[in-house]
Amino acid sequence: MSNQRDIPSYKIELDPSDLKKMKKDIWSEDPVEATLTVGNNCYDIGFLFRGAHIRKVKKKSYQFIFPSVTSGIKELHINSEYIDKSLIRNKLSLDFFSTLGVLSPKSNHVLITINDDFQGVYLQLESVDRYFLKTRNLPKGPIFYAENDNANFSLISPIREGLKKRFESGYSCKEGTSDDRAILADLIYQINTIPPDEFESAIQNYVNVDKYLRWLAGVVCTQNYDGFIHNYALYRRSDNGLFEIIPWDYDATWGRDIHGDEMEYDYIPIEGYNTLTGRILDISSFREQYHDLMAGILDKEFTPEYQEQKIKKLYQKIAPYVEEDPYLHNSIDQFYEEPDVILSYIKSRNRYLRGHLSDLLP
Repeated sequence: MSNQRDIPSYKIELDPSDLKKMKKDIWSEDPVEATLTVGNNCYDIGFLFRGAHIRKVKKKSYQFIFPSVTSGIKELHINSEYIDKSLIRNKLSLDFFSTLGVLSPKSNHVLITINDDFQGVYLQLESVDRYFLKTRNLPKGPIFYAENDNANFSLISPIREGLKKRFESGYSCKEGTSDDRAILADLIYQINTIPPDEFESAIQNYVNVDKYLRWLAGVVCTQNYDGFIHNYALYRRSDNGLFEIIPWDYDATWGRDIHGDEMEYDYIPIEGYNTLTGRILDISSFREQYHDLMAGILDKEFTPEYQEQKIKKLYQKIAPYVEEDPYLHNSIDQFYEEPDVILSYIKSRNRYLRGHLSDLLP
């Protein structure tokens, strides 16, 4: 959905009493009726807040739900990106994953107005669902969202500190059946119980290892600490039965943590985390594959030179509207400083990872 401006302008109209009700109960999952206008097009939508801790901040994030599929879309996620004062880290990350060959949601900045009250610049994120697959001509298949720390590919719960009651706990099923949930549970079981001397061959019957290593490289480069045990989705292709991993929620990256504070460039090791990562990188051939993949990324995609033009282009597009954003007046100076923070981070992180490439070799 777009109009003729560089940044699409979305105008939402709803009953003021419904808006008041939403603000009174920010945790409600019941959408209210609203109208979305984009250029000359008008759509009826279900409108509600989205996210977890972000609901507590002044600039809320939203979800649009269309009563029927519209332009190949059933849902849209509209993120305020309030913690990330650059407003671009999420998009920069998801685009980065795409360049690495990882399935990744499309995103673009939009302007939001609610009942004629300008809300500022937001990031529109594509929903990872059956329509996400359809627009890419991918085969149907179940999609599971990793929602909490139990999505750690282990049989042990870091929440309960004991054996999980259900191996598939930590995930919600976005698309799929009870049979698909059983297949996910079996995946977790197999990851943890395949004998070491059989793992190299057997895991490739369950997971697209190449795609997993590309995703791992992306998480390690951007340093999304939470990304190893949630902030992702699992998709199982129906044509080959293999699981692929899809990134999600990457604003706490490129040198900033979930609170917006600086994250040291050497916080996450080159091997990353989680049970599946550990088992895959315990195989010498996979470890060498990851080494070669990471070396190539450090030469090209994860460099200040490669990312600087992308950052400049995004800033040129959103800067005029950020200055008008009613929620960002007190952080406008930081907005203009963040490109230097990101580029400095890339330089230091690249140097750190290069220095540890040899750790991946025998």
